[in-house]
Amino acid sequence: MADLIHRPREEPISAKIIDTRQPHRLRVVGGLVIILAGAVVAIGLYERADSKSALVRWTDQQAVPTVMLAKIDTGAAVRPLSLPGAIQADNSAALYARVSGYLRSWSSDIGAHVAAGQVLATIDTPDLDQQLDQGKADLASAEAAEQLADLTAKRWQTLVASQSVAQQAVDEKIGDAVAKKAVAEAARANVRRLEALASFKQIVAPFDGVITARKTDIGALINAGSGGTTQQLFEIADLRKVRIYVQVPQAFTADLRPGLKATFDLPQYPGQQFDATLVSTSQAVALNSRSMQVELQADNATGKLSAGAYCDVHFQVPNDPSVLRLPATALVPNSQGVDVAVVGADDKVALTPVKLGRDFGENVEVVSGLRATDRVIDSPSQTIRTGDPVRIVSTTASSETEGPPQGKGR
Repeated sequence: MADLIHRPREEPISAKIIDTRQPHRLRVVGGLVIILAGAVVAIGLYERADSKSALVRWTDQQAVPTVMLAKIDTGAAVRPLSLPGAIQADNSAALYARVSGYLRSWSSDIGAHVAAGQVLATIDTPDLDQQLDQGKADLASAEAAEQLADLTAKRWQTLVASQSVAQQAVDEKIGDAVAKKAVAEAARANVRRLEALASFKQIVAPFDGVITARKTDIGALINAGSGGTTQQLFEIADLRKVRIYVQVPQAFTADLRPGLKATFDLPQYPGQQFDATLVSTSQAVALNSRSMQVELQADNATGKLSAGAYCDVHFQVPNDPSVLRLPATALVPNSQGVDVAVVGADDKVALTPVKLGRDFGENVEVVSGLRATDRVIDSPSQTIRTGDPVRIVSTTASSETEGPPQGKGR
């Protein structure tokens, strides 16, 4: 019984098999965990090193300034030039009264098309009518005295042959006849003058055109003369052809010659363009504006063009194709003149002096010192110097220049 109580219990055979395999599995699992942990650590170290390398590269890149290149335009055969212009009628006139009186009637209002010589208004001139009547009466009296003096002189000339009268008396009669003739001529001239004034009682159109203004009415008191306090009666304009006056800056005057074609447009006709031809220049530059007035002409068969209208005139100015044009923002002024920052083949800056031509505002002409193939920096820094390295970028910056690289650590 004692042997049965103290004898250890034997385990089953299957339990012994499990106990012998479990340490091996633990060693395998532990090895895999160690390998996986090593891989994670290696990847982390690699990513950290790669991020650090990218940060170094980005820092080095940021140490070199990035620049953009300016666009160099080669000269075209022509270049556009737009300037404001003022339209005027080919012929225009302000009509005033030549005689004083009262307006009896008018027959043409604004917008009316009239022909040369057409009566526009009639003036009552009672004072002038009385002067004309008096002048005619004076003329009749002078002519009667002239005839009598002429007959008397002729009779006395026949009597002198028979020595019935003295030669002195005959000469007096002849002289009196000559004087009376001169008085009659003066009376005739006075009548002609008054008749000429009487013809101005009718206001007539001086040429074919359009009435653009009527500034009087029936019964209005009319004073002879023009300007000052004298009232203007009508304005007339010949709009079959118009003149366009443009003030051209001095820099462009050398290229504008008679015969140059141009176009112009008006705000009231959007999208429409009209043709014009340059006919003359004033050949004088205004001191206050440094501009020269030029005149263009255009046909107005459609009647769309009005006197006094504003328009935009577009020239195609002849241009020298060999002259380069550069944005004004690419210039680097200095005490000796103007430089441009040119990027060489080694991506280093060389400040190059240039000679400028005409200034077009946003662009300038470069007469010498620059080639069309040069890479010129646009808006260079004020601290830029010859030999500085630069990095050229396009207008759209890449993601590498937007900010420092971010780490990929877990």
